[in-house]
Amino acid sequence: MFSTIKKDIQAALSRDPAAGSAWEVILVYPGFHALVLHRIAHALMRRKFRLAARIVAAVSRSLTGIEIHPSAVIGEGLFIDHGMGVVIGETVEIGRDVTIYQGVTLGGTGKDTGKRHPTIGSNVVISSGAKVLGPFTVGDYSKIGAGSVVLQEVPPHSTVVGIPGKIVRRRGDHLREAGKSVDLDQVKLPDPLQEQLKRMARQIEHLEQQLLRLEAESRLEKVR
Repeated sequence: MFSTIKKDIQAALSRDPAAGSAWEVILVYPGFHALVLHRIAHALMRRKFRLAARIVAAVSRSLTGIEIHPSAVIGEGLFIDHGMGVVIGETVEIGRDVTIYQGVTLGGTGKDTGKRHPTIGSNVVISSGAKVLGPFTVGDYSKIGAGSVVLQEVPPHSTVVGIPGKIVRRRGDHLREAGKSVDLDQVKLPDPLQEQLKRMARQIEHLEQQLLRLEAESRLEKVR
């Protein structure tokens, strides 16, 4: 466990430019505190001390604002940035070196039993406010855009944005729409719904111009 915790500290130092030292991470980072308490709770749960595990998880949530079920399986090197409002469900599995921002939910879609939460691959980034809901896999090296709602499988090396989540990039290649490559500036990820509304507005404008031309031609015919 101590080697895993050490890698959790290194993850925060390497991925957060505001992190000044290991001691700073240990003393004041709620994401790190939630991880340490979860690893304790998970060890208790594996040893069938269910009530003790749930108590540790409840204490962790009250102290950090991060809710992680003790049964969730979390790989080493997870970095939870800020973390307030993060929820990680019971059957979630998270690979190595994953980054999760505040307000993220890794949850289910109902009262199903068994595996009902997502499996997150390694080196995945899940941005602020994203919701990943259901028993599917988010592939390695994928990115989930801020505020996205993901309800189905995400292949490795993909970028997903929007509600519902739509893949806009695979393995470094831009998906093309209307002859143009999608802008994938990570500061401002594209919104598929907004892009569709823009296309509809352009089509309406084009139709209005055609109607005006037809009206003008009709007036000329009457004059003749």
